[in-house]
Amino acid sequence: MSDSIQPDLLRPLLRPLAVGAADLRQAQGYRAFYRLDFSDRHPGVEARLGCMEAAGYSLVTQLWLPPTPRATLVVLHGYYDHMGLYGHLVEWALGLGLAVIACDLPGHGLSSGTRASIGDFAEYQAALGALLAEAESLGLPQPWHLAGQSTGGAILLDYLLTGEARPELGETLLFAPLVRPRAWGWSKFSYRLLRPFVEGIPRRFSVNSGDAEFIDFVHRRDPLQPQTLPTAWVGALSRWIPRIERAAPSRRRPLVIQGDADMTVDWRHNLQVLEAKFDRPEVLMLEGAGHHLVNEVPAYRQRYFDFLGERLG
Repeated sequence: MSDSIQPDLLRPLLRPLAVGAADLRQAQGYRAFYRLDFSDRHPGVEARLGCMEAAGYSLVTQLWLPPTPRATLVVLHGYYDHMGLYGHLVEWALGLGLAVIACDLPGHGLSSGTRASIGDFAEYQAALGALLAEAESLGLPQPWHLAGQSTGGAILLDYLLTGEARPELGETLLFAPLVRPRAWGWSKFSYRLLRPFVEGIPRRFSVNSGDAEFIDFVHRRDPLQPQTLPTAWVGALSRWIPRIERAAPSRRRPLVIQGDADMTVDWRHNLQVLEAKFDRPEVLMLEGAGHHLVNEVPAYRQRYFDFLGERLG
């Protein structure tokens, strides 16, 4: 693994984004490896890699700042993911003139924490709160639009349903949002059997996108991919689901993108929950699209980017 992608070596060198510290050689190597350098196609964009503290974790943050941004996109990635995989979404946002701020969640990517684990989903809310505080300290332009893939979407819908609403928030973009995973009944049964004996089980890599290059990279070449499904994360999810399904409705109206070939989440159930919890959410269904919508094939990405672009102005 390149020294630019060794999290424990890189994190201590990073400072909060607002400090505006000089760009590190390791940060440049990281962006080159994950194709996150957009300077050729978006001249004048400033990229920063930073670090913040939240819920006992050191979370690595990222900022892409156009010369004259008109609004901001706050991005939360999905389970097993990290922000190195979200170049398509970041570049689309830059094309709309948006600043982009994001972090690797606890236990993911360059951030600290047991790989792919969490003690409680409340820790994800602490991470989101810290990220919004970073956006505030940077004076990023409003409105602040929110975007989340899968578990990132779950964190956002939790925030909308149970958090304190902020007036500067704009649209909320949910890509294949998690409420319940597919075959959740069997997963809960397996968790109860395994919990007394093991802390995790080997991860099974799935084909969750039609983009063969993305699948090959994640399965074979990405050094930041977790290799285990921790039972602690499943336990935290099992406590979170009933809480969110009992939450009081919100008057907000998120934008939801969902593929009907998604084999990761129970999307039919999840859409029913969203319909019950929010005020007529706008749903774009993509026939044949898989779960990892942020990295689906270009035809699907173009469809939902057109849909979202019309609504973000």
